[in-house]
Amino acid sequence: MPEFNAPLRDMRFVLHEVFQGPALWARLPALGDRVDADTADAILEEAAKITGQLIAPLNRSGDEQGVTFDAGQVRTPDGFAQAWQTYREGGWVGLAGNPEHGGLGMPKMLAVQFEEMLYAANCSFSLYSALSAGCCLALDAHASDDLKATYLPPLYSGQWAGTMCLTEPHAGTDLGIIRTRAEPAADGSYRISGTKIFITGGEQDLTENIIHLVLAKLPDAPAGPKGISLFLVPKFLVNADGSLGARNPAHCGSLEHKMGIKASATCVMNFDGATGYLIGEANRGLAAMFTMMNYERLSIGIQGIGCAEASYQNAARYAQDRLQSRAASGAQARDKVADPIIVHPDVRRMLLTMRALTEGGRAFATYVGQQLDIAKYAEDTEERDLAQRQVALLTPVAKAFFTDNGLESCVLGQQVFGGHGYIREWGQEQLVRDVRIAQIYEGTNGIQALDLLGRKVVADGGRALAEFTGQIHQFCKQDTPYREPLLKATSDLQSLSQWLSEQAREDANAVGAASVEYLQLFGYVAYAYMWARMDAVAAANLAQDPAFYAAKRATAAFFFARLLPRTLSLQASIRAGSTSLFSLAADHF
Repeated sequence: MPEFNAPLRDMRFVLHEVFQGPALWARLPALGDRVDADTADAILEEAAKITGQLIAPLNRSGDEQGVTFDAGQVRTPDGFAQAWQTYREGGWVGLAGNPEHGGLGMPKMLAVQFEEMLYAANCSFSLYSALSAGCCLALDAHASDDLKATYLPPLYSGQWAGTMCLTEPHAGTDLGIIRTRAEPAADGSYRISGTKIFITGGEQDLTENIIHLVLAKLPDAPAGPKGISLFLVPKFLVNADGSLGARNPAHCGSLEHKMGIKASATCVMNFDGATGYLIGEANRGLAAMFTMMNYERLSIGIQGIGCAEASYQNAARYAQDRLQSRAASGAQARDKVADPIIVHPDVRRMLLTMRALTEGGRAFATYVGQQLDIAKYAEDTEERDLAQRQVALLTPVAKAFFTDNGLESCVLGQQVFGGHGYIREWGQEQLVRDVRIAQIYEGTNGIQALDLLGRKVVADGGRALAEFTGQIHQFCKQDTPYREPLLKATSDLQSLSQWLSEQAREDANAVGAASVEYLQLFGYVAYAYMWARMDAVAAANLAQDPAFYAAKRATAAFFFARLLPRTLSLQASIRAGSTSLFSLAADHF
């Protein structure tokens, strides 16, 4: 049975040494009084225990048993409810939540590393928590004070859980055509009617109440996305004293039968005149929901990193133990009938690819978390605004690139196992199935790519991109081993971005034709920046921990030698333009 051990040494390296989290928190008054290096390390240590010892052991059994549905009731797999009780008692749902309503107020830099552990241990279990945390974020940002006071404390505590109800059978990405209606009631509430699909945790037996955030349209709403409002719809109505009241007519109609994440309840939800409460302004619900969606997009990106880490750990252990053939340079384990497969170049290629992509992703996730902390807590307005622009630019990259790499790493890990990777008991086939959804939900990766290139680069006039590349140029003023390839890759990204902006003025299909490859190119350049920074720190501290830092430098060398050159083929594909995509008539497909 596969095991998961949180990569604490690498997490501390990224958090403390590369991005100097404690120094940042010390200068942000809202964080300085709550967290320092010792606090962060203690949280990571405890997180490693709860994910490795409590949640990871439920991963395979949860996949095999799955969730069950009977007469409107959903049952999670054996052990989930008990694990959730221990999990919530530790305050993990509200780790980064607002302390005014019961959250712990920890920095996002720290929270993203905890989320990685959680996803690596058990994707299905993680999703119940992730949706609750995102629900809290939206409520804290947009709900009235009364709604916050009533709903945030039990959500942060894990006594209640949250959902996000967007998608309808006919409306996925195009939310402007949703049909769910909201009728005003005399008491100031609304009656919500409609059907939502693919609702994670829409019904479950972990919590005593479920709080649905539902997109719906008022009777006089304008057409399209500008006519969408956001409503809070509880499973059980809440009395004035905070106790639970009558059952609200918001019911699970069925469960989806899925390729993976089988212990996560993915529900069809029917709202039949359910009581709901407006969040924020009428017809401004999509903007409010995007607060939650952007949180979930980063979180789901981290799902890719977590699955990749689990796959790497399994594959690396297996490669050290599995005996098969002799090394090309001659026998290495002369006392055995064959050498461990770790000696073979192709196995090393796969493991190093997984390691370089996963550790690069961990660094980039922590970097995005850093920008989120600055955007939220910095006292200087200009510094906050700059960080917020970076978050907007980098969130689609994080969601799509992390999850694309997550699938690649899980498939590579399965490949290292050979035929055993296709067998359930080793855990690799489950990782492939579980990680696959991450490229699809919370906005497909194709949509993320359109958002990046169309909105965050072309429509933005390249401002946020210039600010990001400016950081890279500033870093490259120091003499580091990878200064030249990093500068070359960054220059290529800048020139290609300018070329695409020009093409978009002449060709309506230019952005759509190039967007996926462009996001991949951007991702590799961002990872190159991360690896150059990590290598610089490792080089400066090599004598203090030779084994760790030498391994870090060797992985950086592999990234620059074998993975960054992928940008060359991406550039060629992008510059080929849109013509070849439309040369085949639609009826010939």
